[in-house]
Amino acid sequence: MKGTSLGFGHEDHPLLGRRVRDLASGTEGELMAVVAEEIPTHTGRRWTRRAYIRPETGGRELPTAVGNIEPLGTD
Repeated sequence: MKGTSLGFGHEDHPLLGRRVRDLASGTEGELMAVVAEEIPTHTGRRWTRRAYIRPETGGRELPTAVGNIEPLGTD
């Protein structure tokens, strides 16, 4: 796992609080959290890092792989 732990699996990330785009879905919004999560798979459990983006239109935060996020603008 990379990043500085902020507790409860949350990690520090240079884009936290900034506008980002999820390359997988095209969703744009604010990066709210990066979390290390243990997920079940067909071969057992494994750890993954997920980014949570709050869409600009509001609503529920959407998860994506950390590698799928890119910064928007220069804010």
